Amino acid sequence: MVNIKINNLAVQVEAGTTILEAARNVGITIPTLCYMKMESAGCDNAPGSCRVCMVEQEGRANLIPACVTVVWEGMAIHTNTPRAIKTRRTVVELFLSNHPKDCLVCERNKNCELQTLAAELNIRENKYDGKMAKHEKDSSSMSLIRDPEKCVLCRRCETMCNDVQTVGVYSAINRSLETTVSTAFNAPVADSTCTFCGQCVSVCPTGALTQANHTADVWAALADPDKTVIVQAAPAIRVALGEEFGMASGARVTGKMVAGLRRLGFNHVYDTNFAADLTVIEEANELLERINNGGRLPMLTSCCPAWVKFIEHQFPTLLDVPSTCKSPHEMLGAIAKTYLAQKLGVDPKKMVVVSIMPCLAKKYESSREELGQGVDYVLTTRELASMFREAGLNFHALPDESFDPIMGESSGAADIFGTTGGVIEATARTVVHTLTGKNPANVEFTQLRGTDNIREATVKAGDTELKIGIANGLGSARKMLENIRDGKSTYHAIEIMACPGGCVAGGGQPYHGNDQSVIKERAASLYAIDGEKNLRVAHENTEVKALYAEFLDKPGSHKAHDLLHTSYVKRAKV
Repeated sequence: MVNIKINNLAVQVEAGTTILEAARNVGITIPTLCYMKMESAGCDNAPGSCRVCMVEQEGRANLIPACVTVVWEGMAIHTNTPRAIKTRRTVVELFLSNHPKDCLVCERNKNCELQTLAAELNIRENKYDGKMAKHEKDSSSMSLIRDPEKCVLCRRCETMCNDVQTVGVYSAINRSLETTVSTAFNAPVADSTCTFCGQCVSVCPTGALTQANHTADVWAALADPDKTVIVQAAPAIRVALGEEFGMASGARVTGKMVAGLRRLGFNHVYDTNFAADLTVIEEANELLERINNGGRLPMLTSCCPAWVKFIEHQFPTLLDVPSTCKSPHEMLGAIAKTYLAQKLGVDPKKMVVVSIMPCLAKKYESSREELGQGVDYVLTTRELASMFREAGLNFHALPDESFDPIMGESSGAADIFGTTGGVIEATARTVVHTLTGKNPANVEFTQLRGTDNIREATVKAGDTELKIGIANGLGSARKMLENIRDGKSTYHAIEIMACPGGCVAGGGQPYHGNDQSVIKERAASLYAIDGEKNLRVAHENTEVKALYAEFLDKPGSHKAHDLLHTSYVKRAKV
């Protein structure tokens, strides 16, 4: 332990603690901009580049950065001296001097760390005026927008993309006012190896990286009297949307969300969880076919489009490993424009399918030709919240309403799709039933749960032992895939989610500042929803049973393969 003083307050901390961490331990705030800590991913990014966290040390002439300076015995630090405060203010004023002044129309308005810093430091004028950096905006992708002119060079996106996700898209280039963070050869992000997981957007403190916004397209569809517009919502949305309206992390708002969607003008409101149950049945059937017929093992779940694109770029020799099942929202889109259209008597060409997703990669996924044209538009949790506000809806006053029938019933197994380990646990419940002829005595396979980046567990199904691997975060996925490729690990099935923590921490969710407690509370709510349902296994979903009886015939049928399965392609790697 080390004894120090912070603002004349005696503090004892562990050796190796930084000034910033020591101050936070005793409730003293030191502002930061470049600092980012992600304990779950083993990431502690503190380049010390922004110099917003400067503090004064007794006996030393120069100020020092709190985020990268480790304390030592007897150190005496002052965080709130006039000199320290003035230095921070000057640093932020210099940032503002090279920053666009379009805050009122910026995607991050009222949710921008630079804007917040300026307000907290009581900056009320632009002191410095001079030449500003000029860079082109990159709107090449369906998922995210890059605006380098709003970049403050905090390098958080680099840390997330290179160290946590190991995708390696971003790097700082050039010098002086030409300095920017960009892709290899400054190529459009759509032409890079980007997986569109959106984690760079989640950690960007300004509007330099934002989601591509498709709310105008959806408003136009809703206003077209010739269109039947249906909407579906993913499981992770219902435990995060409330945060946009001041509710607690993990608040369950399923009923209010459904009511709000109807008031926006959607003709029918369905549950992606219905398609999650459908996915479970198809994936379970595919897994057992592989096991029984000597097929390729392990089988990887394929619900996450970001990790699918990751394997296409990074591990093309393993493209026979992922399940051929489409993701749940794409399955629902395919069923909507066939089975549902027949049921409703609607021309599929006049049907518009909108997905509300926690993920930016789902936007990109909807444009993949091999998936067909099932889903027309994807909105994130944040975009849906903005539409509710545009429409003047009082979210707190909305009643609780239920999803529409035909594609509105779901099991608890579907709810847990939104968190790491949930997809494979849901699938395991049905696999056990198929192998033994009965549901497991306890459907909660807690050995598959947790927050560790890489996990292994065994699920017993009668005399069969299924070895399961789970990875969340693409950096963890890389390690697991390398071990499989090199023959160091053997599994029957693997679940991979691109976002650390799973869909509850998706790039389209309400900004959470890498607060792991928020992510855990969202996940806990999904498990609680599962635990409270009477129906907890996908294969007992009566609406899914009706779908097979009336339309698909059986799991893995020719029609099921045509509508619910897909293929993958090798992609270039730079």
